[in-house]
Amino acid sequence: MLSIRDVVKEAFAVGCLTVEAEEQLRQLLQTKYDAKDFKAFMLLQHAVVSGIVRQESRERAERDRTLAVAS
Repeated sequence: MLSIRDVVKEAFAVGCLTVEAEEQLRQLLQTKYDAKDFKAFMLLQHAVVSGIVRQESRERAERDRTLAVAS
């Protein structure tokens, strides 16, 4: 099973947090994890807010809102 750090490492490597990776993180955060995993998750959150890592679900939501307004 992947760890939170593995999911975070992949998001940084590709520059995007995919919808699938978000779901993995939700599941992993419901289990026991260590301080290193928590720190990695916090770094990812900061990277997403700062625009360093794109968040696919947010981009989809923005696109859907734009399409709804244009219709």
